[in-house]
Amino acid sequence: MDQNFTEENDLACEMAQNRKWLREQITPHFFVAMQDEPQALLLLERELCSLRYNRQLILADREKMLILARVNVPGSLYDTLSHWHDREISYAMFTHSEGPIPGMAQELEIQRFEFDRKGNEEVLKWREAKIPRDLAERHAKQLKETYPDFEMKEFERLLAILWVNNERYVRYSSPLRVAQVLQLLQKVVRSGGLYVDVEPAKSSNESRIHFAVANPPQTDFLLQIMEVFHRLGIGVNRAYCLTVSNGFHPYFLGTFYVARHSAEPLDRGSDMFSRLQEELYNTQIISTRGQGYHSFLTTGIMSGGEASLIDTFIAFCHTNLAHTDPDRFGLDHVQSAFFSHPEIALELVKLFKARFDPQLVDRDGVYRATLEETRLAVEGYNTGHRYLDEVRRTIYRCCLIFIKHTLKTNFFVLNKQALAFRLDPGYLVELGDEFTADLPQAIPFRVTFFFSRYGFGYHIGFSDIARGGWRTVIARNADDFTTNANTIFRENFVLAHTQHLKNKDIYEGGSKLVLILDASDLKRSGEREMEYPRLYKLQYGVANAFLDVFITKNGVARDPAVVDYYRQDEPIELGPDENLHDTMIENIAQLSRKRGYILGIGIISSKQVGINHKEYGVTSTGVVKFAEITMAEVGIDIYRDPFTVKFTGGTNGDVAGNAIRILLDRAPEVKIRLILDGTAAVYDPFGADREELSRIVLKQDLDGFNPQALHLGGFMIFRSGSRREGVRDLFRKVTRTPAGLEEEWMSTDEFSRAYEELPFTVEADLFIPAGGRPETIDKDNWERYFLSEGIPSARVIVEGANSFITPEARLQLQKRGVIIMRDASANKCGVISSSYEIIANLLLSEKEFLAEKERYVRDVLEILEKRAAEEARLILRRRREQPGGTCCTEFSDELSTEMNELYAMIFHFFQDHPELCLQPLYRRAILSHLPRMLREERKYRQRLTRLPQKYLFAILAAEIGSSMVYRGDREEDFGATIKGHLVNYFPAEM
Repeated sequence: MDQNFTEENDLACEMAQNRKWLREQITPHFFVAMQDEPQALLLLERELCSLRYNRQLILADREKMLILARVNVPGSLYDTLSHWHDREISYAMFTHSEGPIPGMAQELEIQRFEFDRKGNEEVLKWREAKIPRDLAERHAKQLKETYPDFEMKEFERLLAILWVNNERYVRYSSPLRVAQVLQLLQKVVRSGGLYVDVEPAKSSNESRIHFAVANPPQTDFLLQIMEVFHRLGIGVNRAYCLTVSNGFHPYFLGTFYVARHSAEPLDRGSDMFSRLQEELYNTQIISTRGQGYHSFLTTGIMSGGEASLIDTFIAFCHTNLAHTDPDRFGLDHVQSAFFSHPEIALELVKLFKARFDPQLVDRDGVYRATLEETRLAVEGYNTGHRYLDEVRRTIYRCCLIFIKHTLKTNFFVLNKQALAFRLDPGYLVELGDEFTADLPQAIPFRVTFFFSRYGFGYHIGFSDIARGGWRTVIARNADDFTTNANTIFRENFVLAHTQHLKNKDIYEGGSKLVLILDASDLKRSGEREMEYPRLYKLQYGVANAFLDVFITKNGVARDPAVVDYYRQDEPIELGPDENLHDTMIENIAQLSRKRGYILGIGIISSKQVGINHKEYGVTSTGVVKFAEITMAEVGIDIYRDPFTVKFTGGTNGDVAGNAIRILLDRAPEVKIRLILDGTAAVYDPFGADREELSRIVLKQDLDGFNPQALHLGGFMIFRSGSRREGVRDLFRKVTRTPAGLEEEWMSTDEFSRAYEELPFTVEADLFIPAGGRPETIDKDNWERYFLSEGIPSARVIVEGANSFITPEARLQLQKRGVIIMRDASANKCGVISSSYEIIANLLLSEKEFLAEKERYVRDVLEILEKRAAEEARLILRRRREQPGGTCCTEFSDELSTEMNELYAMIFHFFQDHPELCLQPLYRRAILSHLPRMLREERKYRQRLTRLPQKYLFAILAAEIGSSMVYRGDREEDFGATIKGHLVNYFPAEM
């Protein structure tokens, strides 16, 4: 009993000594932050000395909480984070003791992690938060004292959001800590999703680093941040890191109390802080999953920016070389070329910096010398492996071409979330026929490459003023990513070229922006919900990078960090396409206006202050008009006669959904025998039920169609709602039989065969492919389109989707009697509508546009119907007039070529004679191009001078060129040209 008493007394003394040491050696902020975990503190006081024998002491280990006491040795925090890198940390706190643990040479380190991230739906209920008034008042008082620039009108909302995300944090943290978090949240939102700052801390040798990121990487981001501090020789004494959601996006909010290992200062003007900013910003571009991170960055061979540049080189070389030869230039081969030979990689980085470092003295001289040095290194590359050496030399040459032909880049812009490289498209000529033979035989006006942590892609445009959609392809597994990366450049090029052909009626040439989003790592249950924030992150970063290089002042990039070898304004218009949602459309418009781009909100179409394609069915207006005129050519009046039609593209899609809506409204005898989208396929031999279609059209995807509405012999197969049985995925099929609905489950192979066969085998009078992947019908499968008797499954095809049929397949189908109206003609009305939206943005105030929107849209729809009818009738007329002229797609290309050649010639004429634009004759042509409202009301007509001068040239070129083709007579026009020439140069007889 005496012995027990002595042991208890000794333990109490030891705990008292430990308690005293802890209070003296650890910041008081720690005990404030830990007051909700008294048992953990008690355990620490009792077992502190056990760290003499163990690396760590577990103070709490629960499903959503982990608290550790560790001996502070180099890499201790890194070691813990490495073990928990795949957990989504909602809160992290770590701190060090000032002095060594009693009886030891090392300090104590406490690490606290919480794994309790709240979902967006839960956070959106922040208005229901019940925050104690006295607590809110204390935090408000502290905010006003510490951060007088904080916008207090946002205080209640931001505090409620923080409360819903982490009530314990708001309850138990000091008012100063809560004030810092609220200030940081407001700052990161207002700075566009990325914010770094430094403040002096109370301790003379400490600084307080604030770092905040919108849509941060979800798992090992804190580990990556700590690697940055470690690499720069900055010790983190304590830190508080929260990840919170605002109901739409997550935000990482970190405050780090740091001390420098050297005497170098760490304040806003210091070189060390500039380096830290650069590295922290670069965490948004370089992925910890990439080989460059582990091979070059963590090993100290390169800085973060240099390693991200190597990843960029790899992506560019791979996508430019693999589309013609994926076996020789697959991603693994391109990566190996750079990672196996870091000396070549470093030489290419050195050349890039010599061309674009804005601080470099005698940049041109240094660049020329470095270029020759790098060229010799590339051409002299020889390891004795002949085949491998030639492959790698080709890759290095491609990288060299990339650097030489880049005209401007935002690489040296500090605050960025993606990289942009505007290239001279002449690089394709230097790349050679071997790597361009599978592309349309045309050189673009510009090529811009984008690279980010989550993806990459291109903007390709075929004229100075260009417009086209922004498409993001989501790769949800490694095979998807590899396949799409191999072909993204060709797909983008073909889409942009097709867009250029269809833009013949308007003042903008064609372009396209296509990105790949890598979501292949989001495989576990619950991870898919992170796909949308990742998509937003990629698109928002690329939008900012786009503006970094294309915002100009007097023709030169406005940001001094962008070395500009092009030195001209570039008015580029974007539009919605695959996976570009309304929220991002509005954000891009406001971002463009805020940052001062030449077009303001006119950078993008389909905004609220614009003409939403899906709401008004602008693309489908043209598609259905083409269908009406083409079907009349084969003797069917679609508004009076019975006929059948099949669709790819779903009821909730823009083009298919609106085309279905228009036909249901206007064609009482139509029978829609097939609809197929990404969720389901509906086949009904007697036509899908009109009432059921009307219920879901433009409201639900096709899997919302009720199978009870099927007629006898009809069936639905569902891509959505699959189930797993053992190792097999099974897909549901529902068929209407005489006995009623019957359900069966199909294997993946059975489902894929059935799904892919339907567009080929279902019989109809008309086929409207209004959705689906490019090149669905190609040179290898076009014959499947014909039934056993050699009859086409549909004799008329009107392409609502871009590049659904390859050029060779189109030719073969038409040779067998199918009439095809190609995408560049049939679905051109969407881009025409967008063109008029941008004109409205330039000539009307937002208030005026919203007040007159319905009237303006009616005028635009009138133009769309007219433009579609003009082209459809001209194509069919030429088909009838030319002996053997059976290929409507060739006539479509011919019209586009004629108009684009006229456009280019007339545009350059007015560039040389700008004084002509507003003279009465030419002014009439400009006005005739405009919607009725703008040309008929005097107050709007007087605003033509608001249009950028290049726009006046372009409108004149488009209006004159298109009218000469649509309404002119080639023989008469040529005769008038000859007569005018003779009058001018051959005087009358004396």
